[in-house]
Amino acid sequence: DDGARRAADLAKAEGAHAIAVPVDLADEASIAAMIEAAVKTFGRLDVLVNNAALQTPEYSGRDLDVETMETEVWDMTYRVNARGTMLACKYALPHLVAAGGGSIINVTSNLGLQGQIIQAAYSSTKAAILQMTRSIAASHGRKGVRCNAVSPGLTLSPAARGNLPPELLEIVEGETLTPYLGEPIDIAEAILYAASPAARYVNGHNLVVDGGTSVHVPGYARFRTLFGAKD
Repeated sequence: DDGARRAADLAKAEGAHAIAVPVDLADEASIAAMIEAAVKTFGRLDVLVNNAALQTPEYSGRDLDVETMETEVWDMTYRVNARGTMLACKYALPHLVAAGGGSIINVTSNLGLQGQIIQAAYSSTKAAILQMTRSIAASHGRKGVRCNAVSPGLTLSPAARGNLPPELLEIVEGETLTPYLGEPIDIAEAILYAASPAARYVNGHNLVVDGGTSVHVPGYARFRTLFGAKD
């Protein structure tokens, strides 16, 4: 609740009309209430951004490989990430159609495009959301609804800075084609583009925002060392 209220207060300080609505993505009634609160407050719905995932230490620390996966971790990760996103879309779509069209942006991850030795549950939910994005674009595009995905790489959010070990940040930075890791504003700008009229002809697309981490040949960091590349 506190984080949502701080975000709403920041928006209001910039002159926006904003409300904070606590929601439990594992609970269908809570998701439906969130959408209804938005429509009741603003009179219509134009944009839905699904930007939440199960990343609590209780679960993310146990999300390893499939062989060691606890069924409870797998089920809860899917319940929040994939099912929660689906339900938010389900309850938002009638309002988007009624408003004459709108935009859904599903925030996924570049881990939904690649294999990793850990986070088997998290990454597979993100791949599922990518396919759901295409399905919604196909089923509702002619009704005026665009549905796109934004797939961030590792982003230096306050949580990432505070919780991720320096060794991990160093590995990812070494594999990133930009000379820096992404900040939350980089992801926000991509979402803003996908939601805006500037993207009116973009539908069913996945915009990867990871500084090029997922596009290069394996061993990129070691090749740089081998060939004496200098920044």
